[in-house]
Amino acid sequence: MLDNDAHQNAARPMPEGAPPTLIACLLEARAPYELAALPLGWSQLRRAPRGDGRPVLLVPGFGAGSLSMRPLRSYLSWLGYDALDWEGDRNTGDFEADIVRVGEQCARLSRALGGQRITVIGWSLGGVAAREAARLYPDAVREVITLGTPIVGGPKYASIGRIFAAARGMDLKQLEKEIYARNSLGFRQPVTSIYSRTDGVVGWRASIDSYNPQARNVEVSGS
Repeated sequence: MLDNDAHQNAARPMPEGAPPTLIACLLEARAPYELAALPLGWSQLRRAPRGDGRPVLLVPGFGAGSLSMRPLRSYLSWLGYDALDWEGDRNTGDFEADIVRVGEQCARLSRALGGQRITVIGWSLGGVAAREAARLYPDAVREVITLGTPIVGGPKYASIGRIFAAARGMDLKQLEKEIYARNSLGFRQPVTSIYSRTDGVVGWRASIDSYNPQARNVEVSGS
């Protein structure tokens, strides 16, 4: 049975997004240069609030593994968080299995830590697993932060969405409806969606969380 928030969400029209523009796709080529320039922003990064030792689980995006999250993990560890890799290898896009994998890992970690809940940071498709894990494992997940995650429409508004769907025999329109139904259930934990209007992988409008009243949508610049 749906709660009041879910009923209100279900009554809303399905949000629409748009794929990344061609210019945004082409601008993705600057990503390696942004990574190389990261040390130039150290004076600002080092002023971030110190961590409190809480466990933070990092979930990579489609086609990537834990190595892709290593710069973020190193930074969070330096700040004072207990940053952890997910137990999977490369994210192959099996998000149903990934939801269980992330949720079960959070549950095991939480039990080992005496009931302390886990903050989950998911990049792109990894953020989908993080959000669903928060809904299905509320006693184990403390907070969710997503980076360029396709909240609306799933792969429909991603640059490789059609290829992704064709390879798995998915109907993008049907999948969009299923994702809308799941999102309409909502969850209670704090959630932050970080997005860029020049994201060349996921159309930025698809990264806006309009389902959860507690959601923060934070725009950044860059790829």
